[in-house]
Amino acid sequence: MTRREQVLQALFEQLSTLPITLKRNDSLPERVPTDGLLILRDGEMGEPEILLSPLTYVWEHEAHIEVFVATPAAAERDRQMDALLAQLGALIKANPTLGGVVEHTMVVAPKFEDIAPEGAAAIRACVVPVLLNYTSSGPLD
Repeated sequence: MTRREQVLQALFEQLSTLPITLKRNDSLPERVPTDGLLILRDGEMGEPEILLSPLTYVWEHEAHIEVFVATPAAAERDRQMDALLAQLGALIKANPTLGGVVEHTMVVAPKFEDIAPEGAAAIRACVVPVLLNYTSSGPLD
């Protein structure tokens, strides 16, 4: 398993402790489960800093966590989203090295969106960028 995949898998495992349906790189939902939905996207690795002797690639990989909640009442959607984001923040803060897999994990401010699918409850969505700092021995490792 590559270093990149180890990091993403460690983040996925940490997220799986939240009381919400969790998927990785899945298509956008047509319906959102009542407990909400998180989708971890692999995101962008960006340009690494390259250190010589020994050759080391230093990454600030930006993964994305998409959060979806759907209930008929707007106030309830807002409350549910706020509670999930607070739990997500506390989870990352409690284990910022993902069990020693990364140097540091940092959550960036979420970007919100409201979606109104035809014939279904309105969906409150947001994307939470997560910066994963780690090293590898090559760009594909």
